[in-house]
Amino acid sequence: MTRDELIRLLAELREGKISIDEVMQRFSDFIPGGMGFEDIGFAKLDHLRELRQGIPEVVLGGSKTPDQVALISEKLYEKNGRVLVTHARREHFNGVREKLREASYFEDARVIVVGSFPEPKFEDKLVLIVSAGTSDIPVASEADLSARFMGLKTQVLYDVGVAGIHRLLAHASLLKKASVCIVVAGMEGALASVVGGLVSVPVIAVPTSVGYGASFGGLSALLAMLNSCVPGVATVNIDNGFGAAMLAYRIISV
Repeated sequence: MTRDELIRLLAELREGKISIDEVMQRFSDFIPGGMGFEDIGFAKLDHLRELRQGIPEVVLGGSKTPDQVALISEKLYEKNGRVLVTHARREHFNGVREKLREASYFEDARVIVVGSFPEPKFEDKLVLIVSAGTSDIPVASEADLSARFMGLKTQVLYDVGVAGIHRLLAHASLLKKASVCIVVAGMEGALASVVGGLVSVPVIAVPTSVGYGASFGGLSALLAMLNSCVPGVATVNIDNGFGAAMLAYRIISV
């Protein structure tokens, strides 16, 4: 149940269009057992998350089996009309597609989307996703898809890393239009500090596991971003494009 749905329901009650018993029945239909979550054995589905946080529960594919991801997605879709699965493998998508034919798979981003993306909730707010290199595109795409799933307006700049800083500076006017910048970079992770020094809005740094041996699977970029000398830069975990999008949503929706 979304905040808008709850407001409409309470407005109908106030106007006398429905009774208290009907309101209680609607809640009972939405929340099995009246518990606030649905227990399906291996998972407890949080159907009130959108009401609390503004977005429905998102599924982490990861080490879940295809059958688990498929059943969770089916149950969430019944309540929310849309589903987002991150860190999804092809076999996860095949399982979901058997139950939900409208599912789409974005293989580079490892993301499954069921249902359509909502219209932007904040038309005057832009989340600018800045990707250092072509190798960082999968994580940048996860951030982009996740943000759009949350109803944010996004734009992505690809391949503007510090090895050719003029490529970023050519988009100075776009940087000034951003309400939040998500900066995705591997290697030494320097791009987050560069962008942070150019803009007046919050910068969310996403280290990626891209780089040679001494990058230690993204740890080098993570530590560099955490040690940024630029104020106003927040850092999420390695390859966590979804986490960056969620933080951007919370900043913009305040």
